[in-house]
Parts: sequence; structure tokens; C-alpha cells
Amino acid sequence: MTADEKKYNAALKYARLKHEGQFRIGGLPYITHPVAVAQIVRSKGGDTDAQITALFHDLLEDTDASEEDILRLGNRHILSCVKLLTKTKGYVMADYVADIKSDKTARLVKGADRLHNLRSAVCADNEFKRRYILETVDWYLDLDREIPAAVKALAESMDKPLAELPFLYEPIDTWKI
Repeated sequence: MTADEKKYNAALKYARLKHEGQFRIGGLPYITHPVAVAQIVRSKGGDTDAQITALFHDLLEDTDASEEDILRLGNRHILSCVKLLTKTKGYVMADYVADIKSDKTARLVKGADRLHNLRSAVCADNEFKRRYILETVDWYLDLDREIPAAVKALAESMDKPLAELPFLYEPIDTWKI
């Protein structure tokens, strides 16, 4: 086993421990989400540090994980990216998104996170889908080239079309991204 594999496995073990007892909409164990995000990051060429950032991306926001543990299991850049990806009390969305877009790793992880959430939100209710689509169009559409198609697929899974965004029902190549 390589040093990178050992580092990844230690990070996975920690993320699994911290997300224990948490579940996604639809009932899957929460850890399936950061693992899926890490797999997307890997498929897009992300290195081990980017994959570990993906495993850790929700830890500070959703668990009692410490910055010290993230630093110990990762490094300063991983911790910095996890902090960029963490919504803090009173955050300003424009600043939050701009900060993420300023770092290549944070951008890659957020794009993968949004992509996985869009793909798995088909089991959510229509109001959740509506809010998630609108937020994605407003802030995250340009993070990953696969996001527009995932937005379109989620919109098409709704009971009725989103009147606020008629362009969703046009071919993606006509969208102004």
C-alpha cells in the first residue's frame, strides 16, 4: 500500500467515524456522500489531497470534527479548503462562492459535491428540488461542466416545470452559462 493510499484510508476511517449515525435524504448512511464526492473528484483528476478534502468537506459544518484532526490527517491546504467549503454563521453567499472559486481544489470539490447532490436529490420532495435547482443556477452552474445536465435532469424529475426558469427545458447548449 502506498503512502497516499494509507493517508486516504486513514482519512476515510475518520470521516466514517465522524458521520456515524447521520443519514441522507432517502435513508443512506451519510458517509456515502463524501465517498461519492471523493470518487467524482478522483474521476476528474483530483489528487489524493483533493480526494481527502472531498471526504472531509462536511466535517466542520456537520460534525464535532476538529481543525486539529483535519490538519493531522491531511495538511494545511486540505484544512484551508475544508474551511472554505464550510458555511459559517452569518456567511455571505457571494463571498462564500467567490472564496471557493479562488482555490482550484475547493472548486473541484464543491463542483463534485453539487453534482452528487443534484444526482441524488431525485428522492427529495418538489420544494427541496426547486430550492436546490434555483440555488445551483444562481451560484454553482459554472463549477463543473456536468452540472447543467444534472440540473436539467433534476428539474425534469419534478411534478411540474419550474416556471421561474423556463430555459431549463431548452437544450443545454442554448443556456447562458
